[in-house]
Amino acid sequence: MEKKKKNILELTNCTLEEYHDLHKLPIAVMADNVRSAQNIGAMLRTADAFLIGEFIMAGISATPPSAEISKTALGAEQSVSWRHVEDALAEAEAMQRDGWMVCVLEQTHNSVDLRRLPLQRDAMRQRRGVLLVVGNEVHGVNQQIADMADLTIEIPMHGTKHSLNVSTSAGIAMWELYKLLGDA
Repeated sequence: MEKKKKNILELTNCTLEEYHDLHKLPIAVMADNVRSAQNIGAMLRTADAFLIGEFIMAGISATPPSAEISKTALGAEQSVSWRHVEDALAEAEAMQRDGWMVCVLEQTHNSVDLRRLPLQRDAMRQRRGVLLVVGNEVHGVNQQIADMADLTIEIPMHGTKHSLNVSTSAGIAMWELYKLLGDA
């Protein structure tokens, strides 16, 4: 049986206006000092795919308008609600006070394996939403944010490398949160 690929018209889900009217998930993603505009663009594109409620670029993170962001976002910078904040820690603390569960994607001594995230579903649903914080390509998430977080999650690594690209890691975590909260 032939597996005919879909054409661009068959792949189009909705217009930009229709997307803005869709119900978004109670998930915000914060890029903590992610310098690479291409990583920001890739994360925005993934946020669009999984109906992420908001994307926050903090500190030195690249922001639209940017040709480098547009190159990988493919227009998601226009569909996903986004904003920039100077201080990631202050924003995470403010969101936590406002009822958000702060969830940091980082390798720590007490990280929860991402495969065990479903055990946190009820706690997540009792909160206003989940703030997923991803970090700088070299230094990761600010230690102060990791310290104040409600939950630190980690993607298990089994090869010779100890980490993945930040946009790849964020995409995996967004997918897992989408599966957990998609019917919330």
